[in-house]
Order: sequence, then structure tokens, then C-alpha cells
Amino acid sequence: MIKFRYVCLSVATAAIVTLSGCNNAPQAENPSAPAANSTAQVTETATHSSHSGKAKININNAILSELDKFEAKLGVPALSNKIQASRPYASPEDLVTKKVINQEQFDQIKDMVTVQEVVLTGEAKDVDYMTKLGLMKGHLLVAQELLDKNLPKQAEPHIGHPVEEIYVDVEDQLNERKVKEFKTTLISLEDLVKSNPKNAKVKTDLTSSVQAVDGAIATLPQDQRSKPGFVLQVMNELLDAANSEYGAAIANGKITAAIEYQDSRGFVNYANELYQGISSQVAQVNPEAHKAIETSLTELTKVWPSVIPPAKPVQTPSEVTKLVTTIEQNSQKVINQSSTQAQR
Repeated sequence: MIKFRYVCLSVATAAIVTLSGCNNAPQAENPSAPAANSTAQVTETATHSSHSGKAKININNAILSELDKFEAKLGVPALSNKIQASRPYASPEDLVTKKVINQEQFDQIKDMVTVQEVVLTGEAKDVDYMTKLGLMKGHLLVAQELLDKNLPKQAEPHIGHPVEEIYVDVEDQLNERKVKEFKTTLISLEDLVKSNPKNAKVKTDLTSSVQAVDGAIATLPQDQRSKPGFVLQVMNELLDAANSEYGAAIANGKITAAIEYQDSRGFVNYANELYQGISSQVAQVNPEAHKAIETSLTELTKVWPSVIPPAKPVQTPSEVTKLVTTIEQNSQKVINQSSTQAQR
């Protein structure tokens, strides 16, 4: 599953009412879902005006890793798939009326749920774009590890998720940025791994897929991709997704879902890679925050000692959440300082 909160940015209070109904919400993940009754849909515009809030999750079109946040919070197995299968929703309360969850469970997540479209602009849109591509990269990195261990069956979902879940969600932005289409490359790789995993072409196609993702990321200006404030936002989105996936992977003190464990490993490893590229700059801006981030990242990467889940979790979901929160809080200090310096 691929997931993410994407922008840890507040949603602007101004809302634009459009004439499109809930039936216009993207149904790529569940094309057989029936159309909703025509209702007014509110489109909220998110900008880079603040970092203090968290965008709500649109249950009509969020990909599975976003929905995993509910699954991890409520501890309900396969909840992400249940939410997806019961689309479309005219209101958040439909989660209860459609018996996806009960009222008590809904009360715990109601502040996280929306059926409104959030339109990203400015830097928030770029953060969202790079985060989605970062999630693709994380999946492919894990797939590579599993193929290297001659475990093609375990690698399959990590090759499939980028094209089945993420590509459709980022396709408009790829087109806007004139990125050469690489969905076909991903599909071909997935088909080959399923049909003939020992074919030497698997390795070259995987390399081509990773290069395609890197190429799409490279459409963002180099100075932006090396700016601590920007990279930290992307990194924290990836860690937030990893945190949710890890929570969904564990039940009763055991790792019960290897795919989610592996998802989170890939996201953390790529987030760590991104941080290494800006760590010296962060150390200059705020040495104390850098030390806290670096220490927590080091501890975080130990949670996934191998691509194959350990017999016993290294850390509990709450302990992982604590590490991720520490990184986010210290990242925010750097983001705020960088923003203040830029305004001088």
C-alpha cells in the first residue's frame, strides 16, 4: 500500500464551491464503484501559507497508504480496503451509515476525514509531487532488495503499487511538467516479474523504472531540490507514510503484514537518503535540530534491520511514532528559520 498525508500544510480557509458532484471524484482505484448522487463539492485551496496544520484525507480518492492512517489509528485490519470498496461517499458520516466503521471509531478520526477536494498550489503542490514520486522510489527500492534475494512474489506488489495506485494520482502533474510517460515501463516490469522473473530484462527494466522516477523528480529546479526547507517537508511526508504503514503492519505485538512493513522500510530509507543530501546545510541553520533529526533517523532505520520482517518488531508503533514526531518537530524549527531568513 502506498500512503501519505502529503502536505503537512494547513488548508486555506477560503473555499471555492464548484458544480461538480462527488461522482466526479477520481475512481481509478475502484472503477466499478457506483456514481454518487449529484451534490455540491467544495474545493479547498492549500498553499504554503502555514505548516501548522495537517490536510484532511479525502476518502473518495485517497490512495491506500493515505487510508492506512485510519487503519493504524483504529487498529482495524484491512480497513483501508473496506473504505475503498464502499466508495463513493457523500459525507464523512457515510463511513458509519455504510457500516465501514462504527460511530465510536468514526469519532476518533472525524477530524481527519473529508470528501472535499484539496487543490494544491505553489510550494505545497511541488512537495506533493515529489512526495508521490518519493513513494514510488521507496517501493522500487524495496522491490530491488527482494529481487536480489530471489523473492519475486514478494517484490510484485512493490512494483505494482507505483503504477496501480500512485501514477494515476500524479499523472496530471507529470503531464503539466512535460515528463515523458513511464507508466508503460512500470506495467511492463510488473508483467515481466509475474510471468518470467528470472528474465535478465527484469533488472534492466527495474533500472529504467527507477531512472524514470528520478527523471521526473529532476523536473523540479535543482535549487529547490537542495533547499532544506523543501526537502524536509518531503522527507516528513515520507516518514508520515512510513509511520502509518508500520502501524498497519503490526497486530498483537507481531508483524502480521509483510507488505506494509516493507513499504515503510522503503519510505524510511529514501527519506534518510534525502536527508543526507541536506544534512550539512541543516547543521548550519540549526545544529541542535540537526542532531535531533540525525539521531532519530539513525534509530528509525534500525527498526527495519532487513527487507524480510524480523520475528519480533524492533520497535512498537508508538515508539516509531515518537521518533517520527521528534524528526517532524525539529524539521519544523529548521523550516521556520529558513523561511524567516529568506524573508529578510
